[in-house]
Amino acid sequence: MLNEIIERFKQGYKTTDFPKTDPELSNRYKGVPTIKCCDKECKACVNVCPTDAIIFDDKYNIDLSKCTFCGDCVSACPNSNIEFSSDFRMAVSDKADLLVSDKQLKLANATKNKIFSMFNRSLKLRVISTGGCNACEADINVLSTLAFDLGRFGIQVVASPRHADGLIITGPVTESMKTALKDTYDAIPDPKLVVAVGACALSGGIFQNHPEQNNGADNIIPVDLYIPGCPPNPYTILDGLLRILNKHF
Repeated sequence: MLNEIIERFKQGYKTTDFPKTDPELSNRYKGVPTIKCCDKECKACVNVCPTDAIIFDDKYNIDLSKCTFCGDCVSACPNSNIEFSSDFRMAVSDKADLLVSDKQLKLANATKNKIFSMFNRSLKLRVISTGGCNACEADINVLSTLAFDLGRFGIQVVASPRHADGLIITGPVTESMKTALKDTYDAIPDPKLVVAVGACALSGGIFQNHPEQNNGADNIIPVDLYIPGCPPNPYTILDGLLRILNKHF
């Protein structure tokens, strides 16, 4: 036992300093993309996108609510006009803000949700997987580990919706989970915060328009925070939660 204690002291402080300092992410990480003006007749990126996330309407746009960040569009573009940055900040309050081209994302703003200020000291969240593959769920779970220590921000995942202040939704909301989602939402006392995490919860993801799912959570219940990705990086999720609580630096 003594050897384990000594080794733990050698390891030092393991919790990330985020949000005081930005994290060091892998050079393979794909963050916020940009798509520049291009030949409107080309549409190579549009044709290759597996989720129809790239839209041409006077100019090319990427809908991050649908994007799986696969990078196929980068390879397909003959003019190298599409790039994925290393910026992990992508959480927004308005789903329409997830339509990006070459402009900066309009990130979630706590001032638009002043009612959530009461959660600043303690926010309890119930996670519900509505048919997800467990990737988004895994990245939510990792926030409770030593590296992230979600509890230091006063945020905690709880087992019962009746003990929760809000809801985190993953998955495309399958028909078999539709009623369960509604019942869970209704069981949370008002006012409540609803967070949709991942492309499936935002738009149906790779399952969009399938008859056995509902193309995202906001077709069933109101959503206050949209966090794109497939799955989102844990820092993307954490940044979104801190922004809506006005705890980001």
